Amino acid sequence: MPILKSTSLVAIAAVLALTACGEAPDKHPDQLVTKRRAIFKEFTRTLEPMGMVARDRKDYDPREFHISALALQKLAMQPWGYFTSDSNYPPTRAKPAVWMQSSEFKYAQENYQAAVSQLVKAAEDGNLDIVKTAVNDVQHSCKTCHNQFRKD
Repeated sequence: MPILKSTSLVAIAAVLALTACGEAPDKHPDQLVTKRRAIFKEFTRTLEPMGMVARDRKDYDPREFHISALALQKLAMQPWGYFTSDSNYPPTRAKPAVWMQSSEFKYAQENYQAAVSQLVKAAEDGNLDIVKTAVNDVQHSCKTCHNQFRKD
């Protein structure tokens, strides 16, 4: 399936899911909030199995882990372009700080991307203790950014 069709299907599914939850639908012509949310959900789906490995709830398969780390690295670059000046509208969960503190938001993005790059390096090396630390660092980066820039 072409990437464009896949992205469109994900966006449509996200809109339907948000509508079912009682949230305001994304009425922006480019559906910026829906698109970035879909990518963030893919972050979660990609990172969760690695977190299970880090918490000893899933066996460590170095090859599978490395593939997941690379997938997360690819995703790590994608959502930020959807935080445009005209994308602060319902159903966003982004705080106004995203736009009012743009340099801090950019710094949070860079910290996240650096943590993901370290995760990829740890996955390449294959040392489980280092991998666990790298997963925790990525998760900490997510939490830090959410605390500063995302509404509950």
